[in-house]
Amino acid sequence: MIVEQIYTGCLAQGAYYIASKGEAIVIDPLREVGPYMDRAEKDGVKIKYILETHFHADFVSGHLDLAKKTGATIVYGPLANPAFDCYIAKDGDILKVGDVEIEVLHTPGHTMESTTYLLKDENGRDHAIFSGDTLFLGDVGRPDLAQKAVDLTQEQLAATLYASLRTKIMTLADDVIVYPGHGAGSSCGKNMSKETVGTIGEQKVTNYALRADMSETEFVKEVTNGLTAPPAYFPENVRLNKSGYENLDTVLKRAMTPLNAAAFEAAAEETDALIIDTRHQDDFIQGFVPQSIFIGIKGNFAMWVGAMIPDINQKLLIVADPGTELEVLTRLSRVGYDHTIGFLDGGFETWKATGKEFDTLDQVTAAELCDLPNPTIIDVRKKNEYLSEHVENAVNIELDYLNQEMASIPINEPFYIHCAGGYRSVIGASILKARGYHNMIDVAGGFGAIKETSIKISDYVCPSTL
Repeated sequence: MIVEQIYTGCLAQGAYYIASKGEAIVIDPLREVGPYMDRAEKDGVKIKYILETHFHADFVSGHLDLAKKTGATIVYGPLANPAFDCYIAKDGDILKVGDVEIEVLHTPGHTMESTTYLLKDENGRDHAIFSGDTLFLGDVGRPDLAQKAVDLTQEQLAATLYASLRTKIMTLADDVIVYPGHGAGSSCGKNMSKETVGTIGEQKVTNYALRADMSETEFVKEVTNGLTAPPAYFPENVRLNKSGYENLDTVLKRAMTPLNAAAFEAAAEETDALIIDTRHQDDFIQGFVPQSIFIGIKGNFAMWVGAMIPDINQKLLIVADPGTELEVLTRLSRVGYDHTIGFLDGGFETWKATGKEFDTLDQVTAAELCDLPNPTIIDVRKKNEYLSEHVENAVNIELDYLNQEMASIPINEPFYIHCAGGYRSVIGASILKARGYHNMIDVAGGFGAIKETSIKISDYVCPSTL
């Protein structure tokens, strides 16, 4: 038996490959399906099933393309009603794959079709669960994403999740391995561990939501407390996963269109396309195509695209380091952004070489900030980061909600913008620049650099206590 976690950092997402005696299954595949097919070919096995734990909100699954290319059967749990052919499993169903079995455990609560898959080894012993967004390491799935679809409140969904965890998950042996759908950084939970593999026993000890003496009322209160609005693209990804989407090969072929500087400029003016610059933030600061939005490929690219660009049908133009264009387009497709119309051939240097105008961002070091009398500072980190520790008198405007909070940002007086290390603040500054703000100055190195100076910082509060 082979069990492999295929973890994708930019989405904090875990897909899984299981093979036994000539057959394999893939659980929650990403949209680019080549790696799963390559792995099956290497092992000399046939992909028999594609198991989906639920209709994902944070990425577009590769189930349809993988099924078409391999002939594998798509499997969902009870209450799923997709617009394509698949097998809707019943609670307790057993799926055979080579010498091992997969038991279907219906675990509603995150969504009503949410399902956990229990892997039994060659001896019939419970080996591992693939819990999707039902159980994470350190957390459980948020219960607010499916409420509109099923006409239930988040409290009702949380109560359903409580029952699922206690009747289906916590009854399993402590040594059963937990393979979650996501890790730290995902928007599908609020307290996820950086670890991506654990055990039932460990989670009973460390996961606040699995406390043995926890009542349903306490669970509902704690799980729903502190939930922030999900990214706007989440419902669109659910729709695509449920109803279907365009073949990825077709999407990439259309998007891989090189444009010279003149054609790129014309496309931006004639199509209302949004320009996304995916280079490192240090390169972006020094020069970029006017009106560009920075979202660097080296960060949590896909998630920030989804958070900052609400409309997945938005036409896009890409500025990237030469040779990275396909990676950028693939990552965009993972979250359903399929309408890229081309990229700047040769990257930003092509734009400069033609003598076209370009913009820059102002920046100061933390030491220079320290020398300024009473600067206006905007901290774009998440609220819990800010509450844990921040510059005294700094204003917290989370990057996720920058578009909604634009009116509260000063447009005439200079202000200084920072995040933890410099990635998010440049995203924010680029958006403000595109909206007509020219008075912001980025703080190089972010809060990490600020802490090395004598700038007054609030007393530290452990994030887990907030």
